[in-house]
Amino acid sequence: MSNVNKKLRMKSVLALLAVTLLAGCAQQRDVTGGIPDDYRTNHPIVISEKEQVADIPVGHGDTKLSITQRSIVDRAAANYRANGSGVIHILIPDGSPNERAAARLRGDIAATLRRHGVKPFNISSERYRAGPEESAPIRLSFSAMTASTNTCGQWPKDLLETAENRHYANFGCASQNNFAAQLANPADLLGPRATSPIDAERRIVVIDDYRNAPTPEPITAQEVEY
Repeated sequence: MSNVNKKLRMKSVLALLAVTLLAGCAQQRDVTGGIPDDYRTNHPIVISEKEQVADIPVGHGDTKLSITQRSIVDRAAANYRANGSGVIHILIPDGSPNERAAARLRGDIAATLRRHGVKPFNISSERYRAGPEESAPIRLSFSAMTASTNTCGQWPKDLLETAENRHYANFGCASQNNFAAQLANPADLLGPRATSPIDAERRIVVIDDYRNAPTPEPITAQEVEY
């Protein structure tokens, strides 16, 4: 075979190889479209003002708040002072077997709220209709800044439809709801808090402890016998 034929054959092989590589690139799928969506985008946490309700169980013979009942009022008052606004309503059951006991606890609840710094004009006492056979609770209701996300349990598509390699619609919803419920101050999601003033005396103590700390003994290599 002549050199000319060898060169022509080599060029044909190279051309065929180039066409094959281009065809492979043309058939390659776009992997960027297969990356799952961010669950934080599908279930965003929203800061909004919503009603907060705290139920206080009431026994028939209660005359004053117990330790458990008072702790519920304390937590509600702390939440109101941190995130609440407007009036905090003390809702007393009407028509239930324990309505008289609930009415007796109303003054104690209002006094506890005032001790937590709630202004008297921001405390309202009302009644709500309760069933005659249930031991209805006293409810504390107020509006507060709340972090929340959309409702979980949405299944618009079959889980087996995974051709696009995307996660299902309900993915991450429970985690987002738990995270929103654990926020002590929902405003932290809107921006950082202002720094508190420095404690100069404490800073001096820490620096002196660092300066006066004894110098550690140097670590020397020791032979270990087995």
